[in-house]
Amino acid sequence: MKKQIYKWIFFRLMGWKIVGTIDPDIKKCVMMIMPHTSAHDFYLGIFTRGITGLEMNFVGKKELFTFPLGWYFKYMGGEPLDRSGGMNKVDSIAAIFSRRETFRLAVAPEGTRNKVEQLKTGFYYIALKANVPIVPVAFNFGKKEVNLGAPLMPTGNIEEDLIILKKHFEGVEGKIPEKGFKE
Repeated sequence: MKKQIYKWIFFRLMGWKIVGTIDPDIKKCVMMIMPHTSAHDFYLGIFTRGITGLEMNFVGKKELFTFPLGWYFKYMGGEPLDRSGGMNKVDSIAAIFSRRETFRLAVAPEGTRNKVEQLKTGFYYIALKANVPIVPVAFNFGKKEVNLGAPLMPTGNIEEDLIILKKHFEGVEGKIPEKGFKE
């Protein structure tokens, strides 16, 4: 029933569509979500998750996962990030991948909703360290489409891999276009 409500709101009321699919057999991946220009991106992610039926996750500092909202963040796919013991963020998140059977990590490489000149590369190194593919996901407000791209297994050559991944986002327009990443 909940899935039907998501579909009705997303497709009929909002007029959006989902283009492409994510293979449900890909249980672990880093989802490269761009452009991230508005808080509206959050509910697009929630609708996409609800419609596809795929568990999608995010990480947050462990302090967020305490009373009173900790249960809600976990319910929404959140995973507390514990960086005690001197682990850096990449190693900490890679450790989450190793202990979870299913973990599809949603990451906005811009790192902010503000205009950036360069993407943060942590998402790439997380995928490389965890040995999982990167799935590009574009929120295209210009066409009212969520575009799900083909997975790319990182090779270790970040420059070449980013060229391939960035092609998925060519011509994509964020909610606030002037804040979108452009090369």
